[in-house]
Amino acid sequence: MGKLFENLREKLLEVDNLPEETKQAVMQSILEMQQTKANVLITGATGCGKSSTINALFKTEKAKVGTSPNPETMEITKYELGPLTLWDSPGLGDGAEADKRHAAGIRKLLTDKDENGNLLIDVILVILDGSSRDLGTSYELIRAVIAPCLNEADKKRLIIGINQADMAMKGKHWDSEKHKPDAILADFLKDKEKSVRERIKEATNLSVTPVSYSAGFKEEGMPQESPYNLSKLLYYIMDSIPSEKRLNVVEQLNDDQEMWSSDDEIEDYRTKINESAQEAIVRKIKGIGGGIAAGAAAGAAIGSVIPVVGTVVGTAVGAVLGGLASLVAGFFD
Repeated sequence: MGKLFENLREKLLEVDNLPEETKQAVMQSILEMQQTKANVLITGATGCGKSSTINALFKTEKAKVGTSPNPETMEITKYELGPLTLWDSPGLGDGAEADKRHAAGIRKLLTDKDENGNLLIDVILVILDGSSRDLGTSYELIRAVIAPCLNEADKKRLIIGINQADMAMKGKHWDSEKHKPDAILADFLKDKEKSVRERIKEATNLSVTPVSYSAGFKEEGMPQESPYNLSKLLYYIMDSIPSEKRLNVVEQLNDDQEMWSSDDEIEDYRTKINESAQEAIVRKIKGIGGGIAAGAAAGAAIGSVIPVVGTVVGTAVGAVLGGLASLVAGFFD
């Protein structure tokens, strides 16, 4: 088992007053969650920073970061990180024939089903180049390739990330010491998000909330530059993935604290990420017949740290929520 799931299992085994039958049921639920694969498709125009984003978010450097004029990802690449699978698609804009081939591959992925008959891809992250004014290729990708594959029920799967916020306005007004935009650039990024949101709505009737961020850049042999707004981007990913798969994302997160240290501070995204992950355990505990007493014992075993926010389903659920938060909070503290 991975670290997060292993910790949950060990804590439950330490509980003395939890009936063995209920304890085993909880642990079986956790095992089922771990075995449920999460799938994320990451796509966008050539040079938008797909590989940099993958490497920044997750514990991998498998995604090759492009440093040459030629696109690095020529076919859809599959990265299996335990129970999390990332699909890195080729960038569009490589010529008419190549784009047709890549678009067909993306459409197939978006309509593929898993062994249970559910859509394979849980989240589609489309990355735009925030340093460019020419986003026509990206809009066409969303309008002609992605939007037709989304039904009303699953349109929440689409997330728009505007990468390279540090290079918007030609790199001016970026505070390199704080790894944040100054007030002028922050306003510019808000306007860009609004423009992207309105253009996508007009072309596809899909309502999206674009996230401006910077994945940082890590050239081979060079140190990783600090990202910006990575926590916010992760929150939107977590919020879109089915709750029973969220711990599989948390399990694979980059544990370099520096990666999560800078964001726009509009909201407490780290707490919101914890709450999003907590929901997965809540739903499992609610479905186990031990009731409030069993949930409270399991929550106490995990350790209640963060108070419950939002709807509280009994005091037992509150304990479980806090306990899970104590395990995942380490990624963001």
